Amino acid sequence: MAQQAYMTETDSGGSGPERPGSRLRRLRERLAAGWRGDRRIWRRGLITAAVAVVLAVVMAGHARIPNRIGNLGSLTETFLPWFGLLIPVLLVIALLRRSATALIAVLLPATVWLNLFGGLLTDKTGAGGDLTVATHNVNADNADPAGTARAVAASGADVVALEELKASAVPTYEEAMASAYRYHAVVGTVGLWSKYPMSDVRAVDIRLGWKRAMRATVATDGGPVAVYVAHLPSVRVKMEAGFTARQRDKSADALGEAIADERLPRKILLGDLNGTMNDRALNAITSQMRSTQGAVGDGFGFSWPASFPMARIDQILVTGVEPETSWTLPETGSDHLPIAARVKVDTSAS
Repeated sequence: MAQQAYMTETDSGGSGPERPGSRLRRLRERLAAGWRGDRRIWRRGLITAAVAVVLAVVMAGHARIPNRIGNLGSLTETFLPWFGLLIPVLLVIALLRRSATALIAVLLPATVWLNLFGGLLTDKTGAGGDLTVATHNVNADNADPAGTARAVAASGADVVALEELKASAVPTYEEAMASAYRYHAVVGTVGLWSKYPMSDVRAVDIRLGWKRAMRATVATDGGPVAVYVAHLPSVRVKMEAGFTARQRDKSADALGEAIADERLPRKILLGDLNGTMNDRALNAITSQMRSTQGAVGDGFGFSWPASFPMARIDQILVTGVEPETSWTLPETGSDHLPIAARVKVDTSAS
């Protein structure tokens, strides 16, 4: 009888190998039991819940944060995607505190962040297009301009814009890119290299007092395209002044006016705008053009700083042409990453 009883107990799984699913189920049951038996789950974690609500309000209402004090609104919008890093931190704290209130509150910023940036998490790249463009702030202090030029040319882009060109380094860039690009023009500190003929090349006044923007008509196989190259003034974060961007903002308005006055329907803007697509200060530009990264890119496409990219301040914006794919190129000798995009110029068959 004793032997029979022992065998029956063994057959029922009492001392047999435990299944992983059983262990997970028992763990969930213990956690659930602990939460069900805790009468304070709604009273704990109120500070965590409050922080989550504030985070959600800041992200949802970023456009209402005033720029009057240190351009705080623009500063917030520049690094807005990174606010999402606080969400898993708050989630862990809510779980450790066993706070139902905090857990529910964390859903608010998570929902707002996904609404703002969830679309960038999916790969929207396509395989079409008839024109590849690239842009790169090469850095005036670049120790290897020839290597940087060759790296950008190796991308296969039909049209390449370079910004922050040091006068003494221009001949080096011209020589390094001559074999790949038959046509080129340099205006001030920006330049454009093209495999297609260029005409009507001229400086664009962005109210700086020196030349950091240009436009050219590029005669592509799909038709003429007005290509703009711009390097907007830099911004700084200073303890006594906040986010100093007044001159950048004025130049952005001037560039937006020039693009709006452009007679050609197909327009491409390439350059370092020293601002992200979320930054309201660039509305004069972004309200009339599409970001190729936002439309057909894979991920955020951060371009600066090259060693640890935290923001996409280098932009490819288009109107009148159809973006197909957008990507970031490998690091060069610059503190920016080059970026590229492929667009469809001839949209008559679309």
